[in-house]
Amino acid sequence: MAGRLCGLPPPRTDFEVRRNIRIPTRDGLFLAADHYRPASNPRGTVLIRGPYGRRFPLALGLARLFAARGYHAVFVSSRGTHGSQGGFRPMETEVADGLDVTAWLIAEPWFEGRFATIGPSYLGFTQWAVLTDPPGELAAAVVTAGPHDFADHAWGSGAFKLDFLGWSHGIVNQDRSGALTRLRRVATGRRALNRALGQLPLVDAAHGLLGGRAPWYREWVTRPDLDDPFWEPMRLGRALDEVGVPVLLIGGWQDLFLDQTLAQYAHLRRRGIETALTVGPWNHYQTSLSAPVIGETFAWLEVHLAGREGRSREAAVRVHMGGAGEWTAMPAWPPETVDWCWHLRSGRGGRSHRLVAGTASETPGSGAVAPAADPTGPGGTGGTGGSGGSWARFTYDPARPTPTLGGPRLSRRCQVDDSALANRWDVVTFDSDPLGAHLDVAGAPRVTLTHRSDHPHFDLFVRLSEVDARGRSRNLTEGYRRAPAVGADGSTELAMVPVFHRVRAGHRIRLLIAGGSFPRFDRNLGTGEPPGLGRGMRPVGHAVGLGPEHTSRLLLPVATRATATGPTLS
Repeated sequence: MAGRLCGLPPPRTDFEVRRNIRIPTRDGLFLAADHYRPASNPRGTVLIRGPYGRRFPLALGLARLFAARGYHAVFVSSRGTHGSQGGFRPMETEVADGLDVTAWLIAEPWFEGRFATIGPSYLGFTQWAVLTDPPGELAAAVVTAGPHDFADHAWGSGAFKLDFLGWSHGIVNQDRSGALTRLRRVATGRRALNRALGQLPLVDAAHGLLGGRAPWYREWVTRPDLDDPFWEPMRLGRALDEVGVPVLLIGGWQDLFLDQTLAQYAHLRRRGIETALTVGPWNHYQTSLSAPVIGETFAWLEVHLAGREGRSREAAVRVHMGGAGEWTAMPAWPPETVDWCWHLRSGRGGRSHRLVAGTASETPGSGAVAPAADPTGPGGTGGTGGSGGSWARFTYDPARPTPTLGGPRLSRRCQVDDSALANRWDVVTFDSDPLGAHLDVAGAPRVTLTHRSDHPHFDLFVRLSEVDARGRSRNLTEGYRRAPAVGADGSTELAMVPVFHRVRAGHRIRLLIAGGSFPRFDRNLGTGEPPGLGRGMRPVGHAVGLGPEHTSRLLLPVATRATATGPTLS
């Protein structure tokens, strides 16, 4: 039944499972593994490595379905987890352990000579670990929502992503067996996690929650310097230069690792590596092990591991367009776009302001036709709105932080009605007029702000949302930066995570600006104390310059296929 749901062909063989195999490592320890061995006509081997256990549901989607269709499947637990010896230090030993596992695999008498790596999330990171020095027997890889640079993900914005406190709590408790025990842990663990996130300093709160069983977390939350040698084992960008086999990358538009998935695709494509990309309407959990993901993984292995004739997919890139609810095949990502400029203008009272359409400049080298200037833009009747050099002001108070509402997190609810944010005292909102035609946003929106703060310790959060005809607002993408760099003209720029979404005619575009998003990111306490160790809190006042005297604007990359005649406003 699972195979049919994933679109797989019928099983072709029985298989046996040999459990708790001991794989030696170079430092004298053993890693625990299970081997799913097809009864006849093996077609290659898939290697899976990770810390989450080797039973249901991972074993079904990553091992059993493939073994029943003729593949050896070797599922290895990371050291210190689920029977593997040693202490678990997330990601720190995966390169060495991965090379030891592949050396063992290649020497096994049943090994047929070719293998591929598969797996989501952390199991994707372990693939990049092997790809730092890929053996000649490696034939293909399918990396699903798998980061190659954990340090950049955790601290790349300058603020720490607090999802990893909950992740660490789950890791240290995962071996406690029993269904009732697990259910109680989920219920009580969420409350305990929320209490810990609200406490200061972060390291003490984490210690109380984790009971000293996750020593890595203190290191993570107190080391913002990406050049710190501590992070080196977790930064595997060199794998992108070493891999030479066909790679399928799978991500979700609401997955927290999407930016790294797209960076991996761009890097491998520049190198000329055979690379395919699928991005669906999924959050992290949906991306990790959904039926379409398993189906695409199998199709990739059939061609690039088993050697089936033909192509594994209709086009190199297959992406789902939000708002339109349809899949699009294209030769590369992103499609041709033009940047359409929207100016930030003052409103007519209250905290809500206007997003005024300007002109679209042609993207360099795209050869695309730019949409015509909108009559409400600069030079039109509504260009300044009488705003002159006005400012939109708000205050961020770390004692009452702007809450996270949706967005790409480890949690399951990522795209939500975020209307409540627009009504908060610590958020400024900019709304466009209703669109007169569909607008297909394809790529990374950028926000440039003339910005002032009353002291240097501050964060900026920006979000793009779509507001429907009934006034409901749904988040599309966002960007975050701690103490962003200021240009020579006094402006600062924030890039949002790429998006592929159709904003429908009659709907509005909304830009939200705030000084934080907690608990997705740790609070900027405003005191300059070391990260993870601070106790004091100081509010910060923000001001965003509006009107033609300032540089504040939103740039939307608009797909030219749908906007060749130029989008218009009603």
